[in-house]
Amino acid sequence: MIFGQDKTRLVTSDDALRGRDTRPFEVGTTHAVLGTPIEADPPAGYRVAVFGLGCFWGEEKTFWEIPGVWSTSVGYAGGSTPNPTYEEVCSARTGHAEVVRVIFDPAVVTYEQLLKVFWENHDPTQGMRQGNDRGTQYRSLIRTTSDEQQAAAEASRAAYQKAMTERGYGEITTTIEPLQTYYYAEDYHQQYLAKNPFGYCPIHATGVEYAG
Repeated sequence: MIFGQDKTRLVTSDDALRGRDTRPFEVGTTHAVLGTPIEADPPAGYRVAVFGLGCFWGEEKTFWEIPGVWSTSVGYAGGSTPNPTYEEVCSARTGHAEVVRVIFDPAVVTYEQLLKVFWENHDPTQGMRQGNDRGTQYRSLIRTTSDEQQAAAEASRAAYQKAMTERGYGEITTTIEPLQTYYYAEDYHQQYLAKNPFGYCPIHATGVEYAG
């Protein structure tokens, strides 16, 4: 609990922080690893995927290492507070989760392959937490950017639920919805583990393989 707020209970839009019209901080211009723009629309023919799977520091690294990924960034999505800060997201009063935005070349890596990475690199049955990281900002979610992504993500959840059930896990809590707005996180969060090689951000993989 923080100031009377249960950090594992998703805030309603009526009770969320009001936010602001403009972003109150700077975001870096160039990806510290890939050398591509951080704030960018995808090049022609490229696609955008958005995943929330716990602490975004480690998960961004997971995605930027994939061949065919052109750029990554970390940010906030899934809530209702406009232009939130990290501290506000951590208060559980924005509704946002920590997410990774992935710009990828579908001729090199498919969305379905990115879904495999998503499912296999966290525990999607933990609800409003990942391991010892507790709060709505750590929940598992997928925010889709096309009808095709929505269908593929929903099919992948059903397939992975079967695999998880066979291994004794409970119900997947991952929500899959169209992306409304993605808000970039502060510059110091972008490519955090490249800038801070001794930084700590555990990945809570279950070891259950996604076969598709």
